[in-house]
Amino acid sequence: MWDSYKKGFKAWLQLEKSLADHSVDAYLHDINKFTAYLSLQETEPKPGDITLKQLEAFIKWINELGMTATSQARIISGLRSFYRYCVLEQISSQDPTVLMESPKLKRLLPDTLSFEEIDQIIAAIDLSKAEGVRNKAIFETMYSCGLRVSELVNLRISNLYLDVGFIKVIGKGDKQRLVPIGSSAIRHINIYKQNIRNKQSIALGQEDILFLNRRGRGLTRVMIFLVLKQLVSKAGINKVVSPHTFRHSFATHLVEGGADLRAVQEMLGHESITTTEIYTHLDRDYLRQTLREFHPGFKGKL
Repeated sequence: MWDSYKKGFKAWLQLEKSLADHSVDAYLHDINKFTAYLSLQETEPKPGDITLKQLEAFIKWINELGMTATSQARIISGLRSFYRYCVLEQISSQDPTVLMESPKLKRLLPDTLSFEEIDQIIAAIDLSKAEGVRNKAIFETMYSCGLRVSELVNLRISNLYLDVGFIKVIGKGDKQRLVPIGSSAIRHINIYKQNIRNKQSIALGQEDILFLNRRGRGLTRVMIFLVLKQLVSKAGINKVVSPHTFRHSFATHLVEGGADLRAVQEMLGHESITTTEIYTHLDRDYLRQTLREFHPGFKGKL
């Protein structure tokens, strides 16, 4: 009975919201959970007949199944999106998710690297090898622009505007943003392009991909993880570091340096400013130093 609603919702997510296929699948998976629950209750009301009480009973059910708070919050988000679609398409006259409460989530501070640790990792690259020249350009770019690993491996030459210091990034949901790129990253991209990439045999269809493997094809996300893992070990850094750690560090260093949160949000490609606000955490030494310098009640006491 709900198949036609799901089909319409899928088209809305793809065409109106421009979401990537895996995001669309995730939303539909959440709606399927709800309709499976309705089947178990031996009732299949139309979307417009669903009440807040029924939704709350569903959330209680998935909670009793042992689903984590994060998963529950994601499913509630999926239901809210579905009902936005239903109201817009006049399938439902009201949105029963308006008063739904999401479970409280513990916001974990992301792991970060200091600028010196970033420097140590990049300095561990062996520039005597062709892939080392490429890797230098990769990690300089990743840190300079705060890129997700998926954005990095899909970076295209046609989206580089190095003469004016910007790159165009294709982020989540195929949303585009312009991100400034630092002079060091620009320099190493040019060195890689002129001395390594220009001498490669490039696979068909990969001509516009910036970073290539030995076979002339685009790199995988796993490859970036493995290269970074080796560099972290070589640099002697005892932290769990992933490509996303570079992104976290980029954002944290900007915020700690006094950057405007809206500007950081734009550069990271966050849809909501609340996502960016996690980077407002500052290390304890910085807080202590700030109190010592500027708070009259703490001067000379810390």
